[in-house]
Amino acid sequence: MRGVGAALAERLRRLGVEQVQDLLFVLPQRYEDRTRIAAIGSLVPGTRASVEGEVQLTEVAFRGRRQLLSRISDGSGFLTLRFFHFSAAQQSGLARGTRLRCFGEVRRGPFGPEIIHPEYRRVLGSDALEETLTPVYPATEGLTQGRLRALIGQALDPLETAGDRQGSGIVDWVPPELLSTLELPALGEALRYVHRPPRSAHLDELARGRHPAQRRLAFEELLAHHLCLKLLKRSVQSDEAWPLGDPASLAARLLESLPFALTAAQRRAFREVHTDLRQNRPMVRLLQGDVGCGKTVVAAAAVALAVGSGCQAALMAPTELLAEQHWRSLCDWFQPLGIPVARISGSVPARTRRSALATIASGEVPIAVGTHALFQEGISFDRLALIIVDEQHRFGVQQRLKLQEKGLREGRFPHQLIMTATPIPRTLAMTAYADLDISVIDELPPGRTPVQTVVMPEQRRQQVVQRILGACRSGAQAYWVCPLIDESEELRYQAVEETAAALAEALPDVRVGLVHGRQPPAEKERAMAAFKSGKTQLLVATTVIEVGVDVPNATLMVIENAEHLGLAQLHQLRGRVGRGSDVSTCVLLYRAPLSALARERLKAIRETADGFEIARRDLTLRGPGELLGTRQTGLAQLRVADLMRDADLLPRVQAAADRMLESHPERIGPLAARWIGTGERYGRVG
Repeated sequence: MRGVGAALAERLRRLGVEQVQDLLFVLPQRYEDRTRIAAIGSLVPGTRASVEGEVQLTEVAFRGRRQLLSRISDGSGFLTLRFFHFSAAQQSGLARGTRLRCFGEVRRGPFGPEIIHPEYRRVLGSDALEETLTPVYPATEGLTQGRLRALIGQALDPLETAGDRQGSGIVDWVPPELLSTLELPALGEALRYVHRPPRSAHLDELARGRHPAQRRLAFEELLAHHLCLKLLKRSVQSDEAWPLGDPASLAARLLESLPFALTAAQRRAFREVHTDLRQNRPMVRLLQGDVGCGKTVVAAAAVALAVGSGCQAALMAPTELLAEQHWRSLCDWFQPLGIPVARISGSVPARTRRSALATIASGEVPIAVGTHALFQEGISFDRLALIIVDEQHRFGVQQRLKLQEKGLREGRFPHQLIMTATPIPRTLAMTAYADLDISVIDELPPGRTPVQTVVMPEQRRQQVVQRILGACRSGAQAYWVCPLIDESEELRYQAVEETAAALAEALPDVRVGLVHGRQPPAEKERAMAAFKSGKTQLLVATTVIEVGVDVPNATLMVIENAEHLGLAQLHQLRGRVGRGSDVSTCVLLYRAPLSALARERLKAIRETADGFEIARRDLTLRGPGELLGTRQTGLAQLRVADLMRDADLLPRVQAAADRMLESHPERIGPLAARWIGTGERYGRVG
């Protein structure tokens, strides 16, 4: 393609783009209407708009940090453009008298309306306005939206000229007889529409993902995932595994030594796991349960079955913090029985790591806990019979496949137990986890104190700050969560840092910590460890703390802009408190006015703490204004489909998958390659 060198090709590869056709499947996350110019005097804070005006003044200012301010006017009012990152060339290009067309979110600034880091360009003469809505694509470092739009435009051009006939380069792998019953558009037509919606397109319909073009692509993506998972399960059922009978009765000894009894739901889940592990084919089971229901102890009992059978077990967690937490729990339970537990992660000192690797490879240590580092090159096991993965469902088909292949030893595959704290309705689970058997823990251990949930407007923010002061003075700890709701990576983290600085200033007697996704892993882990040990009392964070943080002393959770988050994510975040015996509170701060959907969501989260009921309501409520897709709710990562929103497509997806497996197996590999990148593994189905 024109203008694509080695460096740009590498950045595109991060988006899954290897060839020109792949660009067509980098799909917009949302759209912006730049087809009309707004008068500066009519701008409303909180809205996004295109404006055109003449530069009146450009200057470098120092207000806490160095920034470039440019003031423009169109005769109806003044607008400030604010840049925190800028070059000398950019500054000189914003000289007085230059005419600009800008787009961005209007905010209330100290000198009137302002836009921070707008997209802008110089206007020469009477430049025509955009004729289509402007797509906003997934971001990757070093690749601007403008560059990505231009490349996708190049890939779209043959579709525009060829229609859906030969020459467009796009093959529709879904059999025509399946499409005809769905009343959905052809693939080429759908792609043209989602990348270049006409000026007349309804933004709310596109935002809901309900346009027929989006539904066509969602159906195909769900079909590709469902087919791959069904084939994965079929292949697993023909593999061999170590049968784990536990002749040493280690599982029974472990459960007897615990200072608490399992709940009825935990016992039921363990029986299902135990039945699977006795077989000579690999278990691939999902252990699903609400926050705090005790999934880890069921996993530990499964580990005991493996170790009691003379084999090894590995537990993998998505973060170092969660891995350490699991390691400490397993040490507490297994070391009194004389069973050592090793930890493998990036933060373990090199000497300790080498020693642990040697003992795992020799079989001397039967239990290993760690992050994804557990399955890197150079790490070997003596007789690995069980892999337990916490929150692995977040990574989807490709990663499950790699995990299965990585554990192959002596012609046998390890059993897999996958844990998730994201309850979803069973109809969705049948599609999202078609390769897994499912166990559900649907009750909490006795003694857990329910979390009180309070919904408050942001005008009462100062009252909430005083509440944090009271909690910290009484010896408790608190979280303050800032969702990432701005499209600019830089501004997202800047907002979190500014919130932490403002709270530290407002609460000089409180030790404040900060965690966000842009920090180096070691710095993030230090901040989390300081909070867990009590060195910091208030942790300001992005939603990076959503999963697996267990600090029983934390009794207060504040979530800013709660109206922007989905029900499942609000429930996950709330689950970070209420983990001790003290009464805990979750405060949801919102910014008015609330949409009808946001009001219903906040009402639902206030009324119930049952994760399965929340999942049911989430499915019912999905609709206009939903900002978060499946990535945030914890389901497998999808590009255009949303398992909750598109639940009505699932019965047809399942029927279409059965039809393709029976009559069109040769189409499955190319379809998988398009959406998942694992087509070569499914090309030999027939």
